[in-house]
Amino acid sequence: MYASLKSFATWPPSRKKARQFTLLLCTLSALGCLLAYCMTRQLPLVLVLVNLAAMICVWIQYLRSGKSIKFQPQELADRLLEVQENERHRLSRELHDDIGQLLTAAKLQSEWLKRRLPDDLQGQCSVLCEILEETLTKVRDVSAILNPRQLASLGLEASLRAHMLKTLANTPVHWSLECKQRLAGIPEEMAVAAFRITQEAITNILRHAQAQNLLVQLQRLPQGLTLFISDDGQGFFPAANPGQEGQRGMAGMSERIDQLGGTLTVTSEPGKGTQIEALFPWAPRARERASTNKVLH
Repeated sequence: MYASLKSFATWPPSRKKARQFTLLLCTLSALGCLLAYCMTRQLPLVLVLVNLAAMICVWIQYLRSGKSIKFQPQELADRLLEVQENERHRLSRELHDDIGQLLTAAKLQSEWLKRRLPDDLQGQCSVLCEILEETLTKVRDVSAILNPRQLASLGLEASLRAHMLKTLANTPVHWSLECKQRLAGIPEEMAVAAFRITQEAITNILRHAQAQNLLVQLQRLPQGLTLFISDDGQGFFPAANPGQEGQRGMAGMSERIDQLGGTLTVTSEPGKGTQIEALFPWAPRARERASTNKVLH
C-alpha cells in the first residue's frame, strides 16, 4: 500500500487519471456515509445529503469533460487558423500602412536630394532611389500575399490569376489556370482556403520541386468546389502525418481543408511530379444553389 502511494506521488498521473481518482474518492465517501447512516443512524442526514450532492456534481462534471475533450483538437485547429489569418491581416496592414508610408517618404526625400546634389554624387543617389523603389515594391508584394484584399473585390479566380502572374513572372515555370464555371458567391472562408492552398503549393514548387509546368483547375460541382494542382517537378513521398514529419506546408493544407469538412488527396513520387486534389463541400444552404449553376462555354 505504501509503495503504491509513493509511486503515485513520485509519478503524477495524467489529468484523466486524476479526475477518475477524485471521482472514486467522492463515490466511496458518499457510499460510506450512506452505509454508516443506514447502520448506526448517528450521522446527520444533512451530511449524507451533502456527500451525495457532491458525488452527483462530480459525476456530471466528469461526463461533461469527457464529451468536451472529443471536440478539443478540432476546435484548437480552427482557433489556430483563425489566429493565423488575423495575424496575417495585422502584419499586412502594418507593412502597407506604416512601413510602406515610411519607405514612400524616404523615396520622396531621396528624389528631392538627388535634384540638389552635384553631378559626381548623382550616380550614388540614383542607386539609393532604385533600392528604395525595389524595397517598396517588395513590401507591397508581401502585404498582398499576407492579405489578398482582391479576394473580396475580384473573386477567387481573378485573385489566383493575379497572384500567379506576379509570383511566376520571372521563373521558368509555364503555368495554366483553368476555370470553366462561374465562381461568384463562393463563401469567404472557402475562397481564402483555396487561395492559401494554391499559394502554398506554388511556394513549394518554387522552393523544392523545380517544376517546368504547373496546372491549376477550379471546378464548381453540386457537392462542392474542387481544386486540382499538378506539376511535373521532382516529387516526394507524402507523409501520413505531415505535421510530425516536418512537412509544414502540407500540414497547413490539411488543417485548412479539415476546418471546412473537406478532403485533401496528395499523390506524388520522386521523379513523377505532384498532384493535389481538394474538395470543399458546400454548406447545406448553398448546396442547392450550387447545383443549379450553369457551365460557361
